[in-house]
Amino acid sequence: MPYFDSVKVFVRVVELGSITAAGRDQRLTPAVASNRIKELERRLGVRLFNRTTRKLALTETGRLFYEHAEKIIESVEGAEAAIAGFAGKPRGEIRALAPLGLGRRIIGPLIPAFNDIYPEIEIRLRLTDRKTNFLEERADLEFFLGVLEDSTMKLRSILQCERVLCASPDYLKSKGVPKTPTCLKSDAHNCLLLRFPGSKEYYWTLLVDGLPQKVFAKGAYDTDDGDLLTTWALAGRGIVNRPKFEVAKHLKSGSLVKILEDSPPLSSTFGCLYPHRKLQEPKVRLFMDYIAKNSKQHIKDLLEE
Repeated sequence: MPYFDSVKVFVRVVELGSITAAGRDQRLTPAVASNRIKELERRLGVRLFNRTTRKLALTETGRLFYEHAEKIIESVEGAEAAIAGFAGKPRGEIRALAPLGLGRRIIGPLIPAFNDIYPEIEIRLRLTDRKTNFLEERADLEFFLGVLEDSTMKLRSILQCERVLCASPDYLKSKGVPKTPTCLKSDAHNCLLLRFPGSKEYYWTLLVDGLPQKVFAKGAYDTDDGDLLTTWALAGRGIVNRPKFEVAKHLKSGSLVKILEDSPPLSSTFGCLYPHRKLQEPKVRLFMDYIAKNSKQHIKDLLEE
């Protein structure tokens, strides 16, 4: 059993807090992942974890080993990246994160063509509208769509994406068309909200008289899936705030209608977040460059559908 692979499993167990989750991350069964930890403990002659039926906790020795093991893995990955750059043939794995809508419509469709150009680069794309943790995901980069708050990550801005407020004709016929942003705070309207544990998106930022203004919209529906918000809006259940490229075809067909066009939502930055050290890896730079170059036309095509 390769020693380095066992070390990688150990590090992921620490970061994810579960042998099962670490095994899934490394494409191993829970039994194989558990055996790797046991083999590592036998080799080192120490116990790395204290185990109970409900909890897995690092021992002091395990914590010390983790601090060094994490650095070893980073060093090996950096060495592999340097060799790949020197050889002129990028290879290896890229772990990328993206919001659901952006990933489904923009990032995902571009990956097959990228793989045709660089067949030895493997893309692992995870889609979620929840806030993510770079440490837990061990991500190389994260595609971003929104307003960036304080972050230790670097941001490569790609495009400013227009957002729209819209609702179905049936909803507007039943509830009336909001005339001002303050209408969104009343019981007369139902705003469909993107929420999840830890989310701060309990308000919409609109441009009122050219200045950003927070509007604490009210609504009986919320979810952590942006596409489901659009589905609810199409069903006449409320008002939605979405990137225009995600609802363009519904606006064109008349299934959704823009509202409050004089007070539109603040546009979202579409870009790529990454740890500074990752920019040194040729495979990561190539992937970012490819997405940046090709996504603009892809978004334009969606807006013109």
